[in-house]
Amino acid sequence: MGRLAGKVALITGAARGQGASAARRFVEEGAKVVIADILDTEGKQLADELGDAARYQRLDVTDEAEWQAAVERTVAEFGMINVLVNNAGVLHFSKLEETTLDDYQRIIGVNQTGTFLGLRSVVAPMRAAGGGAIVNVSSIEGIAGLPHVIAYTASKYAIRGMTKSAALELGEYGIRVNSVHPGMIDTKMVHDAVGGEDVDTSWIGKKLALGRLGRPGEIAELVLFLVSDESSYCTGAEFVADGGATATHALKL
Repeated sequence: MGRLAGKVALITGAARGQGASAARRFVEEGAKVVIADILDTEGKQLADELGDAARYQRLDVTDEAEWQAAVERTVAEFGMINVLVNNAGVLHFSKLEETTLDDYQRIIGVNQTGTFLGLRSVVAPMRAAGGGAIVNVSSIEGIAGLPHVIAYTASKYAIRGMTKSAALELGEYGIRVNSVHPGMIDTKMVHDAVGGEDVDTSWIGKKLALGRLGRPGEIAELVLFLVSDESSYCTGAEFVADGGATATHALKL
């Protein structure tokens, strides 16, 4: 029997990268999964690859009605929902004085508002299911600041705080809420944000204690633990996977 037998999960931003890795691992461990994204082609391909245990659902995480439709379909297809992974996110680099209001609101809309809508949308169905587990994907930019990503940092700090507040509210229903804080992970989102697929990011890894960038599958393993019963006493907490990025000192040479 798999580690997630009996679990029904909705994962946002699951068509590629960290979300896709989590979807694959969840299915391997016995879960039913709804892959939610706006990347229809990639999402449908992944659902087809995973077979009867997976469905693709288009979901713009900033849209209340689409959240309702995604949750309703999850329950209709698989009978309940007891796992949510708020993974969808966008990254934007710009200096503070060059960050437009539109850019700022776009990042906040997807990363912060999308997480809020996801949290709110699953309370009733998880309560009906007798409990559940929610993982909100924040970032090490939700632990410490970084220049040129003010909107992203604001959104990821907000996710960290919402996680704690939700955990305190929902614990009485057997619903656990934790945040995951990845460091620099080798995903298409990161490559797109820094200029495209061909940009060399290996130099970033050399600055870390482990000497390399992280892999999406490494984050998937942490998320898997947090939605499984193995983490039954974990809620309202922060779980960092960053290759040592936040272990450093400001005066490090």
